[in-house]
Amino acid sequence: MTSKFKGIACIVALSGLLFATGSAQANVVLQWNEIAVRTLTSQNPALSPFAQARFAAIVQLAVFEAVNTVTGDYQGYLGSASAPTGLSIAAPIGSSAEAAAIAAAYRVLFNYFGADATTAAALNADRTASLALIPDGAPKTNGIATGEAAAAALIALRVGDGSSPATNYLPAPSAAGEWDITPGCPTTPGGAQLGGLLFNWGDMKPFGVALPATGHWYEPFRPAPPPELTSNEYLKDYEEVKALGAAGSTAQQRSAAQAANARFYGATSPTFLFHSVARQLAVARGDSLSENARNLALISMATNDALIASFKTKYHYKFWRPYTAIRAGGNDPNDKTDGDAAWAAFLPTPCFPSYPSNHASGSNAAIETIRRIYGAAGHAITLTANIPVIGMTTFKYTKLQDISNDIDNARIYGGMHYRFDQVAGVGLGREVATDVYKNNLRPVHP
Repeated sequence: MTSKFKGIACIVALSGLLFATGSAQANVVLQWNEIAVRTLTSQNPALSPFAQARFAAIVQLAVFEAVNTVTGDYQGYLGSASAPTGLSIAAPIGSSAEAAAIAAAYRVLFNYFGADATTAAALNADRTASLALIPDGAPKTNGIATGEAAAAALIALRVGDGSSPATNYLPAPSAAGEWDITPGCPTTPGGAQLGGLLFNWGDMKPFGVALPATGHWYEPFRPAPPPELTSNEYLKDYEEVKALGAAGSTAQQRSAAQAANARFYGATSPTFLFHSVARQLAVARGDSLSENARNLALISMATNDALIASFKTKYHYKFWRPYTAIRAGGNDPNDKTDGDAAWAAFLPTPCFPSYPSNHASGSNAAIETIRRIYGAAGHAITLTANIPVIGMTTFKYTKLQDISNDIDNARIYGGMHYRFDQVAGVGLGREVATDVYKNNLRPVHP
């Protein structure tokens, strides 16, 4: 394992860190990013990692558009190749960019989650506290109006984007290598299988990859097919997950540290992890309000779009999960795979095909974007979360690649992925991120 497991640790509230370091003007974007992640994760635990990524992108693009309408530092998002629309906003000269950022983030979050009384109360309290730090007057009033307009534009832009209604994929009787229902897949009240989840997600409109005039936007990012079942690569990765990812793996196969790694990254999403990384690196470098707004928007766009492309790829190849493959190992075309009809994964297997890994795709889209912004190494990154079974857990890193490696290993230790799933997801995520970074929110004066 590439990072050192630190065991139980205490969390220092990041909002306190943000306002203790750097200017409050630069940090209001980071503060509301933390509020957004809290709203999308701990306050709404039923949200999938994919919904988290979508909502985070809407929030951060609204914040970016609000701030950038005031500052003019970057090419705007509304009306760009990625968001061809007649929607546009304007800000009177002298408007408060801080007030605009607060209002934009608040309005998006309240629009989607304000129906819950607890969430609404928390958001209202946060808005009041944040705006109280800005002197009353025309700049504040105009900034709030600008933020509200940006939020309304982004909300309108995403209506009918394909994220709903949710649809499922019900597999036919499967042959070797084809995805089939795994434990935990949903059923009707009568017990009938509903099939693989989020079949529709791969057709959702991307945030940062421009739609081509012809063809499908995700095809250039689609990895090559998974290895043949008769190949040595398949055999090697099959044996690895069979040993390390089994529910009953011995300490000699999966260590306690590896099990903790699996649980930590099994319970934390790309949005939770890499928005935390970005906030820490932004504070360390002392980035401006405008820089923070742009960088968080790019990270969010890349993460979301990589997850869309990953889902489309999953349902294109429909490759079976280790749970199915290992139980049927004695009947596949590879004479060297020993099956185990009683094999079970250490952690629950997600209810959709295996190849490529969604976590690798979304995480490495974020990592590649962060690498381009902050560099690959020389960092002081702390990732902390309260994880079921093991409690408060902390990992520390100096290199972004080490986080990627730990995520890859975790999916194998958890028993839900092969190594080649991870490799394909890493490549897909990086390629999507490169496209998003190069073609969106460019500096007006590079």
